[in-house]
Amino acid sequence: MKPRAALVWNPVAGAARDELQQVVAALEQTYALTVLETSEARDADACAAEALTLAPAVVIAAGGDGTVSLVASRLIGGEVPLAVIPRGTSNSFARALAIPLDLAGALENACSGQPYAIDTARAAGRAVLLFTSVGFHADAIGETSREAKNRWGLLAYLVSGLQKLAALAPFSVELETESEVIRCKATNVTVANLAPPRTIVAQGPTAVCGDDGQLDITLIAVEGLTAGLGAALHLYRTSLAQAAASRDDIGYLPVRRVTVRAEPGQRVMIDGEDVGETPVTIECVPRSLRVLVPAAPPAGPGGERKLDGLPELEVEPRS
Repeated sequence: MKPRAALVWNPVAGAARDELQQVVAALEQTYALTVLETSEARDADACAAEALTLAPAVVIAAGGDGTVSLVASRLIGGEVPLAVIPRGTSNSFARALAIPLDLAGALENACSGQPYAIDTARAAGRAVLLFTSVGFHADAIGETSREAKNRWGLLAYLVSGLQKLAALAPFSVELETESEVIRCKATNVTVANLAPPRTIVAQGPTAVCGDDGQLDITLIAVEGLTAGLGAALHLYRTSLAQAAASRDDIGYLPVRRVTVRAEPGQRVMIDGEDVGETPVTIECVPRSLRVLVPAAPPAGPGGERKLDGLPELEVEPRS
């Protein structure tokens, strides 16, 4: 008897419109499959909740990072693993775990991948798989329209980002961790659980590890287009070289829990979804989600910290 599986299918994701029949035919070779398609009346969270009533051996999310995040939030803390068929614009979750982006590879992984336990986080009353961003990056993502993403893909984010860089100005930020309070000026704060190398705003440390029981904060403090492009290029190069950032206007540190406050208040994005403004508290939930992957990622160095050089930096023990 074939194991039972539930497929949560987002028909409006960038690459998913005409593939459902092919996907179902491939998955039914391995699973007794139930398909749950998202709609305006039933989002991916509702589909995932219904999927769990079927007692499946695996729940498969087909769509972009938003779809994956909603499905995964229903599986956190349980034994049912998540499989991902990445069909969105950026597919950052799949990239971070080396899940194949091509349809054939993703289907093979959904049928034969190995379960791997990763950390998740909680913020603003919802699960975080990837990262929480505050400031420039959140503004650039939040102001990129669905139409632009469907038409231009990742290029739409780049255009929005360049427009924001031209008017970039630092804000005051306070990070309250489990042991200290850090204050400085910044233009972007990223608190990452997982992030592929192309998510350069999260690449302060050598690597962002998804199974170390910690979150990695990257602080960027640049002003204007020239400095912003220079920092972006530096982060891109160091991430490719698997090295930590060394510029004075980039800092990073590991935390288990952090509250981010900003003056003036800043937009907050969680896994690409707008959740309001600061303050926001993010807390790691270790090894709380099982994901099917081709192979477990190698362990990173972990624990890296660099704050020197950030403008108006103050660090004091938490009272």
